[in-house]
Amino acid sequence: MRILIYGIHFHPEPIGIGKYTGEMADWLAGRGHEVRVVTAPPFYPHWRAFPGHCVWKYSRERFRLENGNGKTSDPQHVQGPDVEVFRCPTWVPENPNGTKRLFHLASFGVSSVPSILRQVGWSADIVLLVEPTLFCALQTLLVARWSRAKAWLHIQDFEVDAAFGLGYLSSSPVRNLAFALERRILSAFDRVSAISDRMVDRLSAKGVDPSRRILFPNWVDTSEIYPLAGHSPFRKELGITESTVVALYSGSMGKKQGLDLLVEAARQLSHRPNLRFVFCGEGPFRQILVDNVKDLPNVSLLPVQPADRLNDLLNLADIHLLPQLSDAADLVMPSKLTGMMASGRAIVATAHPGTQLFGVLEGRGIVTPPGDVDALVSTLLQLGEEPSLREQLGQEARRYAVSHLNRDEILQRFERSMLNACGISSLDAGIGSFAKQTEKLAVQGSAIAVGNTSDD
Repeated sequence: MRILIYGIHFHPEPIGIGKYTGEMADWLAGRGHEVRVVTAPPFYPHWRAFPGHCVWKYSRERFRLENGNGKTSDPQHVQGPDVEVFRCPTWVPENPNGTKRLFHLASFGVSSVPSILRQVGWSADIVLLVEPTLFCALQTLLVARWSRAKAWLHIQDFEVDAAFGLGYLSSSPVRNLAFALERRILSAFDRVSAISDRMVDRLSAKGVDPSRRILFPNWVDTSEIYPLAGHSPFRKELGITESTVVALYSGSMGKKQGLDLLVEAARQLSHRPNLRFVFCGEGPFRQILVDNVKDLPNVSLLPVQPADRLNDLLNLADIHLLPQLSDAADLVMPSKLTGMMASGRAIVATAHPGTQLFGVLEGRGIVTPPGDVDALVSTLLQLGEEPSLREQLGQEARRYAVSHLNRDEILQRFERSMLNACGISSLDAGIGSFAKQTEKLAVQGSAIAVGNTSDD
């Protein structure tokens, strides 16, 4: 297939949507598909342009994952062509709030119009929009129709729900208009996928027919993220003793993460020298977090770590912390959860019973009510004193990751859904992949033959 991916986040953003979209594009290219991406310059989670990129310029580049991150056990994996990436100017605010975020998303929606319309001549089979942002929906639908391609919307965040649920917008007339427009947009796509069962169910309430709804969860490479036999090297680097219990938060630092709760828990437990909090990440809340914990002796801070140190970082934790604001439940499914579970460590999250997060962690972690600092502190004390319980929960989480969150299995199911949407059978796709492998081997064989002739 020819697959055109359209979204504001992409590689080399190390966490969140950009990480998953980059891995997806690379995996699809590795299966022999032709992949193009229209995106913004990388900026997340720092909210500033990465070195070597400019937020005010159009640029074009080629991309494939390196250093083993693109490896797969899939026998149909081939060395396909590079992914072509078209980057578009995007306004990136230093301190994003509700209004600034809207302008930020809208700036990409406008600036990307020339780049996405230019792809009509490429004749894609699928045009895949990753939400956020719906500011790109009209362009996606036009390009898909003009290319005679399938229009596919993949929802990582319900951005309209989140904008009102998190208080970015509050006007009732605006709310009614926004939800009406969203419903109209969703009805125009040939397929709509989301990353959790509850989010897929929510699509029904938004008028999406069951035949067009697809579950496409985030994943983890369980061969890259796994429990270490010994202690993480981060303990020595941070001066944390082997007997100290580490409670780790790692990820984006923004409003929806509810980090105030963790700061208050750390303050209440500051007299416990055997329990240490580590906060790792970037985002608009980071400086506030730094200011709030600067007088706490039981807190360490780390910046976002490179991909080759992610497993060491996740293994630093004895307890993973996953706070969520109450109003964010089931609007987003935290992408960081996959790595937490694969690392085989205990997880403490905040969520209400009946939410997707609560169901996933039942028996594999401990869930406390959102905003209830006393319940969180009590749970941390319990886990700190019961290493056997931590080990049991970590093992169950790891088992779930291996059986339900495996990268190749999830992406293969998604690929089959895309093939079906295009009317291509899996057998035909397999023959095409086999042909590409045969062609590659023939080229290699010819090169070897020429080389041998030269040597003679």
